[in-house]
Amino acid sequence: MASEPVARAVAEEVGRWGSMKQTGVSLRYMMEFGSRPTERNLLLSAQFLQKELPIRIARRALELESLPFGLSRKPAILKVRDWYLDSFRDIRYFPEVRNRNDELAFTQMIKMIKVRHNNVVPTMALGVQQLKKEQCRTRKIPTGFDEIHEFLDRFYMSRIGIRMLIGQHVALHDPDPEPGVIGLINTKLSPIQVAQAASEDARSICLREYGSAPDINIYGDPTFTFPYVASHLHLMLFELVKNSLRAVQERYMNSDKDVPPVRIIVADGAEDVTIKVSDEGGGIPRSGLPRIFTYLYSTAKNPPDIDGPSEGVTMAGYGYGLPISRLYAQYFGGDLQIISMDGYGTDAYLHLSRLGDSEEPLP
Repeated sequence: MASEPVARAVAEEVGRWGSMKQTGVSLRYMMEFGSRPTERNLLLSAQFLQKELPIRIARRALELESLPFGLSRKPAILKVRDWYLDSFRDIRYFPEVRNRNDELAFTQMIKMIKVRHNNVVPTMALGVQQLKKEQCRTRKIPTGFDEIHEFLDRFYMSRIGIRMLIGQHVALHDPDPEPGVIGLINTKLSPIQVAQAASEDARSICLREYGSAPDINIYGDPTFTFPYVASHLHLMLFELVKNSLRAVQERYMNSDKDVPPVRIIVADGAEDVTIKVSDEGGGIPRSGLPRIFTYLYSTAKNPPDIDGPSEGVTMAGYGYGLPISRLYAQYFGGDLQIISMDGYGTDAYLHLSRLGDSEEPLP
């Protein structure tokens, strides 16, 4: 544990950096800048990150210390705060990046920071779950849970941005990138191919959990491509398809009727690429719709206990798949909408901006 004066000095430094202005970048800018990963450009990128990352990390560290309902004191939240403070210190006390060797050492260091933060989402969810259990025990779900929801939206959106900036910088060092790939961005991404891969992944989990899985039909132009981050699109589609498979599977589990397929339709518009995931899984009651984008609303009968052993991804999560998928869509100027017909099924519309011009949202 750091000595008192050192801890105080770090706290002052975090306060100072946390009040500085953040600088957003667009998908198009990342693509154009990264298309020439010369030594000079990689040096400029590292110098930008050395200034930008401490600002973004400090803002989150400060927020983690001032959460309502005693959430900041929960052990899981304290652990996340320590990760952020460690990462802030690592970047702030790294010597100024001036040449290629500095840049390579800096890149290794931020790579380690990204790994350190791998489990932030489940750890945060654990803290909020602990609070929720406590409130349920005392029978008082406080009205201000909205405040926590807004904080989590800001927190997770910022995390997507930090991981995108680090991941993009690290990936630009790949000596042999695939054709059309710039860092994490695939300039010729086929949404149909990503939909197929995400569907196979979601179906295999459904098979493992239920022993069978509905079919998935995908419609759209297989030759159509657009620039996007493949891992982001995969994450969003996987989440939507998984929800649809579970709804259909549970609705038809004990029925002799034919199980209807889940349908994925890819449309290529002038401004947006829209992907619709459509199921006949019975839909969501209208009263439940406002809650589907709040954290820790899960339609699962028994959401997994986050303290228990983790068996990898399950069909029903802790209730943050949808809100986080929406943040990924919004990060590059898109959106996610859910339209439901109670008693019939649900359509999820994933809108992705194909222009790539919008700046990152900077909470």
